[in-house]
Amino acid sequence: MLTEAFPKLNDSRAVQQLRAFLRSGWFIGIIVALMACSELFSLELYVIYAFVIFGLAIVLVSEDTLPLVPMVVCGYMLFSAKNNPGMHPDGLFSHAYAQYALVFAILVIAVLLIGRLISKLAQRRKQGVPKLLVGFALLGIAYLLCGLFTEGFDARSVFFGFVQVAALSGFYFYFYFTIDWDKVPEDYIALLFTIVGVGLLAQIIGTYFNPGAPGLDGEGDRGKLYTGWGVWNCTGCVMAMCMPAPVYFAVKKKHGWLFTLISCVYFLGVFLTQSRGAILFSAVVFLACIVYNLVVSKGRERLYNAIVYGALVLGAVLALLIFSDQLAAMFRSLLEDGLESQPRLNLYQQCWQAFLESPAFGKGWYSSPGEQFVNGNIAANGDPALANYFIPGFAHNTFFQLIACGGILAFVAYLIHRTQTILMVVRDPSPLKIVAFLCISSMLFTSLVDNHVFNLGPGILYSVLLIFSERVPTKKAPFPKRA
Repeated sequence: MLTEAFPKLNDSRAVQQLRAFLRSGWFIGIIVALMACSELFSLELYVIYAFVIFGLAIVLVSEDTLPLVPMVVCGYMLFSAKNNPGMHPDGLFSHAYAQYALVFAILVIAVLLIGRLISKLAQRRKQGVPKLLVGFALLGIAYLLCGLFTEGFDARSVFFGFVQVAALSGFYFYFYFTIDWDKVPEDYIALLFTIVGVGLLAQIIGTYFNPGAPGLDGEGDRGKLYTGWGVWNCTGCVMAMCMPAPVYFAVKKKHGWLFTLISCVYFLGVFLTQSRGAILFSAVVFLACIVYNLVVSKGRERLYNAIVYGALVLGAVLALLIFSDQLAAMFRSLLEDGLESQPRLNLYQQCWQAFLESPAFGKGWYSSPGEQFVNGNIAANGDPALANYFIPGFAHNTFFQLIACGGILAFVAYLIHRTQTILMVVRDPSPLKIVAFLCISSMLFTSLVDNHVFNLGPGILYSVLLIFSERVPTKKAPFPKRA
């Protein structure tokens, strides 16, 4: 905005260098490092205001909002376990000064984002119509009307429906109109999620230092593996979403086996979260990554990638043989919980019954069957513990959630949206779109046994992956030449 008001600043060497830095991998690394340090060492307010300063610099001198993308992706993952309000009600944000500081920072960031959007729209560049507009519009209408003609339809339910669709599509539309897509490096989003994986892995390791967390002796509670922004299932989902990102570089760059190795490390990081759903479905996505990597890579690169995958299998076998007792003890709770599926099946049956009672529009977000963690305990919709809780209980399955809270309307709208996202990849299967689709698939698959599609944080990551898949210019051939 500043450079638009004073065009001569565009010729300044300092401005040009700052712009180059803000669009570089180094800046992504700094943002991810701040995210990890904030969560590990409870530095939220310091990091949030560092984001404010960076945001101000971006809005004033950057050509577009591309440098905002790392902060959008990392922003919700910077809250620490020590200040998790669900686990530690007396944490930092229970104090008025921290609440005021957080609200002020959010307001400043919102003003900056809105100001930049207005300035970009004022340039009146021809942008076209977003490809996913129809699907998102239908999904938004369905979410707003969840529970229509039932007691579950009220202002609270409508507002939550708005928040849901805003999380899934808000930054999709925002970046569609505020980024100069013809100038975006093709590998930017893959690089971002690859680097985010490093910071997230550090956070996952940090969860094992929480009081009461399980150790190598198997003692401890898996429920203590939480961060400030989510429990073990949440970290497992996002780690699974980062896992395919390095495969983009494995098939595009020389010495791609190094990135194959990184992807393998991220896969092992999913196991560290001890999230059953993330482990199961990340394995499915990981197999797809292996197939794509070995099919696309050529010659020695294919051999090196195969050696990495072979070493992973060999290492897993040796670990099972040598450390069988320790591994069995460490994941005992994981295995035991995996056998206790009846409560979840009962929840699905309740969702089906709710659908039969209100098939067109469902029972609404807060009246449909669902469960949620509140202060470390499980509470169901209708329980007093959830009476004033903004996030409702969820069904832990995308389709049962849709039919229970939104009925046929929500289910059909979701299918239309999902069809559009799949066709976007099938019609133009570039390496970027395939890898981004694998990242998204990790979220969608784990949502078959959890509620990540309806969690606000993963929804933001989802929207960012979609817009890069749609807008970044790429070569159509899925078998690229090596750099």
